[in-house]
Amino acid sequence: MKILYLTAGAGGMYCGSCLRDNALAAELIAQGHEVMLVPLYTPTLTDEPNVSQHKVFFGGISVYLEQHSAIFRHTPRWVDRLWDSELVLKAASKRSIPVHPSALGEMTISMLKGEDGYQRKEVFKLLDWLKTQPLPDVVDLQNSLLSGLARPIKEALGRPLCCTLQGEDVFLEGLREPYRDEARQLIYENARYIDGFIAVSHSYAEFMADYLRLPRSRIHVVPLGINLKDFTASRESGSERFTIGYLARITPEKGLHLLAEAYRILRQRDGFGPARLEAAGYLAPEHRGYLSEIERKMKEAGLAPEFHYHGALDRKAKLSFLRRLDLLSIPTTYAESKGLPVLEAMASGVPVVQPRWGAFPEIIERARGGILCKPNDAESLAEAIYSLWRNPELAADLGRKGYAGVREHYTVTQMAERVLEVYSTLQIKTPPSQTKATLTD
Repeated sequence: MKILYLTAGAGGMYCGSCLRDNALAAELIAQGHEVMLVPLYTPTLTDEPNVSQHKVFFGGISVYLEQHSAIFRHTPRWVDRLWDSELVLKAASKRSIPVHPSALGEMTISMLKGEDGYQRKEVFKLLDWLKTQPLPDVVDLQNSLLSGLARPIKEALGRPLCCTLQGEDVFLEGLREPYRDEARQLIYENARYIDGFIAVSHSYAEFMADYLRLPRSRIHVVPLGINLKDFTASRESGSERFTIGYLARITPEKGLHLLAEAYRILRQRDGFGPARLEAAGYLAPEHRGYLSEIERKMKEAGLAPEFHYHGALDRKAKLSFLRRLDLLSIPTTYAESKGLPVLEAMASGVPVVQPRWGAFPEIIERARGGILCKPNDAESLAEAIYSLWRNPELAADLGRKGYAGVREHYTVTQMAERVLEVYSTLQIKTPPSQTKATLTD
């Protein structure tokens, strides 16, 4: 099968969606399929061999310039190449430029308008290039924020078009009004040109059907899968301290502050210790103050030596980090759609404690490698962690079950096979310009 993926790069950040998309594309290629993984905005950053195309469309600099100045909407393509090169985009992605959705409302709306937005020139650059490539059997937009491309691609290629749903509601909810409601409406309208959707968890399929007003029958569920070739359950030798780990972006919605609060509660309990709290993950410039506040509170509690932030980790460092943990928790303050680090922890034989919402209940029910606690509740989180510290036999049993459960239910091979099943069911819907069909037809 010939498959075209369009995925949004996340600059210099390890992004769960980029990791998932690259792993999927690599596995499909290994199975003999012809796959083009095309990055938009910036090159993708992954911790495995990157199989994406070197050419980046909708270069982040061009998109920004065209949004803010009419002059750049008409510059010749040879001029655009000056700032659309992979080298320049990689350099730009390393700069400390905040990209919070609250500042990107107008640009988001423009992108969702596709040919009718300020980035119209970029749409035609992509279409012209696609016409020089082998015709794909299916096109997959890797999140609904790219749905402004659905109509032009459908009309240009006439091929089945899929859209993956994997956490974009967090970005949409960060938009200021009126942009949030307008963006959701535009995605709803663009969905008329999409033949099917893929959600990365059952809970997210249910949520997005309501959030974007999509028929649930059009959303297929393909759980995450990870490449397990270098995951082991052997714990690295080191300190005898009980080590609690956090592996995610350092941002309020991922809940490191809740885990730090739970840790302080635990350290006040008689007999709990020695212990330490280890955190790792990408830290955006706008969230340095957030981390500093966590460090301040740990210092005030006399626990500064027990907390350490390791920064963003490449794959080798990540695997080593996981092997040093007794337990992992990422107590998100929202209903997380994916939970990739949770799967990686369990694949390493590390038990997890997660809030009871989003994808976490179904992951833990299937893989059986952890326990749940109340969302946004440091006391409940502390009690759950304490229960595993107090009962090392239970923790070890959960570690063994999670290790086996991920291999039974969440491999990259299973993800690829399920994706192919979905693609085989897609039937091209007649473009709305040729019919009065609606989403519910």
